[in-house]
Amino acid sequence: MKTPNPEHVERLVSVINSSPYFALISMKIREIGIGYSLFEIDLEERHLQPFGLVHGGVFASIIDSAASWAIFYGIEDENGGLTSVDLKLNYLAPAVYGKIMAKGHQITLGKTLGYAEAQVTHESGKILAHGTSTVMIVPGKLPVVEPPFPPKFLE
Repeated sequence: MKTPNPEHVERLVSVINSSPYFALISMKIREIGIGYSLFEIDLEERHLQPFGLVHGGVFASIIDSAASWAIFYGIEDENGGLTSVDLKLNYLAPAVYGKIMAKGHQITLGKTLGYAEAQVTHESGKILAHGTSTVMIVPGKLPVVEPPFPPKFLE
């Protein structure tokens, strides 16, 4: 199995964390590797729906991201990107404040599709949501940045 290049990982995390949607909902990737990822959101008032609970879209976003990026380093194509095909989730408990984390785990990966899951927990340890996602591998869709990314894997 190949080993992700630490320079690539560091640069990718920076690009992901500075993306407009992630900034909009204050989501950050904290870890990524072959078959896993870890995301977090420090909850704020803007994440709440009218009943004072975290909006379901926040849970959906963090599950979608954690599941998708758990697949990324399994893609052997140096320039391959990914996009979600579907997302299925269950809301298990509400949240109001604090930090939520989503741990993503790759379940399987083929040449064109991958399947992963993610579980959202509150910083207290309570499980809040669980979901699965099918992801499509998109050749040649690595983010275009300057300077270009270093090699994805170590030799």
